[in-house]
Order: sequence, then C-alpha cells, then structure tokens
Amino acid sequence: MEEQAYRLPLIGEKAPSFVAESTQGTVHFPEDFKGKWVVFFSHPADFTPVCTTEFMTFASMADEFKKLNTELLGLSIDSTFSHIAWLRTIKEKIDYKGMKNVEVKFPVISDLTMEVSKKFGMLQPSASTTQAVRAVFVIDPKATVRAILYYPLSNGRNMDEIKRLLVAMQHSDEHKIATPANWKPGDDVIIPPPGSCGAAKDRVDKAGEEYRCLDWFLCLKKDPGK
Repeated sequence: MEEQAYRLPLIGEKAPSFVAESTQGTVHFPEDFKGKWVVFFSHPADFTPVCTTEFMTFASMADEFKKLNTELLGLSIDSTFSHIAWLRTIKEKIDYKGMKNVEVKFPVISDLTMEVSKKFGMLQPSASTTQAVRAVFVIDPKATVRAILYYPLSNGRNMDEIKRLLVAMQHSDEHKIATPANWKPGDDVIIPPPGSCGAAKDRVDKAGEEYRCLDWFLCLKKDPGK
C-alpha cells in the first residue's frame, strides 16, 4: 500500500485533527481544546536527558500557561506505558535546577504509528526516521496554527521564549498592535503601519503624547495592556 503523503501545516492554516491515546486518556484534537490556546510539542524519546529537562520545565510552568488560557500537549513515538514509567521516574528521582517531585499532568501522546507526527511534520528523515524532532506548534482557540518552532535533537527549547511569544500573540490579537524585537509585557508596542501616503503623513503629523514615530513606518505607543 502506498504511504500517504503529508504536508507540514503552515502558519495561518487549520491544525490537523486527530484522535490519539495519551497519559491522560484519549485525546480528541481540536475538540478537547475548544476555546483554548494549545502549545503542542514533540520530543525525540522518553528517558533521554534533554527531553527530561524540557518536560520538567514545561510541567513547572503549567500553571503559568493555564493563566494564559493555554493547554500543554506533548508527543513522542513511544508507548503510553513508556511515557508513564518515564514521568514516574521524573517525579520520584530527578532533581534539576531546584525542580524536584515534578508531576507532569498535561497529556503526553503515544504516537507509535507516527500518524500524528507525520501530519504535523514532526518527522524529518535527515535527522531521524524513528524519532520526532523538537517541534512546537502554537495553536489558537480557533485551531489555527499561529507559530511554528523547530529545534535539533541535541538542544533543548527555551520555554520562557515560548511563553513570551504566546503572550505577544495574544496581546496583538487583543489590541491590534505588533510587538518589536525582544518585547516583554510593559514595553512599548508598534502601531501597524499606514496603508497610504496620506495616512503616513497624517500619522507623523499627529505624533505626540499618544504615540511617537521614529519614521512614518515605525511608530510606537505605550503598552495598552498596562
């Protein structure tokens, strides 16, 4: 039988739907996450050192993500039994950077058939044909892919950056603004650029207390969320 070909879902597209077994029972995506943001991430394998530090960090930040209306969802090409054994080991034995007795409560999908990994482009043959790379998909409450991050097998992800990006996107949605490089809550935000010559001149001419312009295309104002 010819293997089905999949294409990586792109930013702005609907995330592929799936049903899969996990450490928290059967996951129906996106139905189980209706109205929520989702950080969906893959890892190469259970009982591996980099993945262990990542899961401990994600689990320790789970409440921070929940406050942002966001659920965490993990995946690897391992069995649910392997996941459970690994997560028990993390809770009972691993003490890393002051994190200990860490309980991973978010679902970790068992993708033995690699079906979900293939749908999301988490398998990259040049890296490995049997392990998912470190992919991160940030998916909004409408099940639309909003951001995609990929890391190599050898290097762990920066969870603070994933959270920062999530907050920035939520901020942009709510206030119709953009965020500059290295933006953090409380920093100035960018007003979307004007779409005509007249609007550009008007934007610059009216700069003052409400916003400031470095040039017609780059105007900033105080964070409206503060």
